[in-house]
Amino acid sequence: MDKDNILKEFKNLVVTTLEDNKAEDIVVIDLNGKTDIAEYMIIATGRSSKHVSSTADHIIKKVKELDLNYHIEGMPNSEWVLIDLMDIIIHLFSKEKRQLYALEQLWQR
Repeated sequence: MDKDNILKEFKNLVVTTLEDNKAEDIVVIDLNGKTDIAEYMIIATGRSSKHVSSTADHIIKKVKELDLNYHIEGMPNSEWVLIDLMDIIIHLFSKEKRQLYALEQLWQR
C-alpha cells in the first residue's frame, strides 16, 4: 500500500474516532498544494474541556497502538488541543475557541 492510501486510511480512522467520541462539526481540509506542513488538517469541536481532553486521549491511544510519532499541545487546559501527526494535524476546540480562531476559514480559501 502506498503512502497516500495509508494516509487516507489513517485520516479516516481519526474521523471515525472523532465521530465515535461525539465530537461536533468535524471538518477535514485537504492541504495538498496549499502548504508543506501537512497533507490534512482535521478540526472538531468538543462540548466541554473534559470532552476535548477525552477525545484527544482516544486519538492518542490509536496513534500509540500504531506506533506513530506525534506531538500534542494544549493538555490539560483542553480548550484547544493540537495533535501533530506530521502529515495530519488535528485541532480539537471548545466552541468558543473554535469561533475565535476560525481556522477552517483561513485554510479553505
